[in-house]
Amino acid sequence: MTDRVPVTFDRCDHVPGPFLHGTKAELAVGDELVAGRESNFRAGRVMNHVYLTTQVPTAAWGAQLAAALAGLDGPGHVYVVEPTGPFEDDPNVTDKKFPGNPTGSYRTRHPLRVVAELADWTPHPPEAVQGMLAGLAQLREQGRDVIED
Repeated sequence: MTDRVPVTFDRCDHVPGPFLHGTKAELAVGDELVAGRESNFRAGRVMNHVYLTTQVPTAAWGAQLAAALAGLDGPGHVYVVEPTGPFEDDPNVTDKKFPGNPTGSYRTRHPLRVVAELADWTPHPPEAVQGMLAGLAQLREQGRDVIED
């Protein structure tokens, strides 16, 4: 991925979108997702950023894990969102877990405006979600569930 241009707050216009956000929350068109809310993945942790992606499977993970961790029935929601300000590569996955940014994962301190709910996304299989939840639990037990925020 030598031709990849890192995404920074000063240089994010080259990412075409569409942009997505997966969550447990039921939102309406026009609602805004804002920083300063509790993490979907760690109780009591207030997040300084809002996360977005260009990849449906990545948004699906966000939706499904948030819903499962909250004990909700169903896979959660995937929304098409519009960034209202600059964004950057998500340092939690970019070049750490995955070289480059194949998951299309970004973060911003600015609100994300809901444009639509994506109705036709395919959830990950239940056994894959259970495997991911087990992996998150193991990281938490080891004290390695670090979120760089």
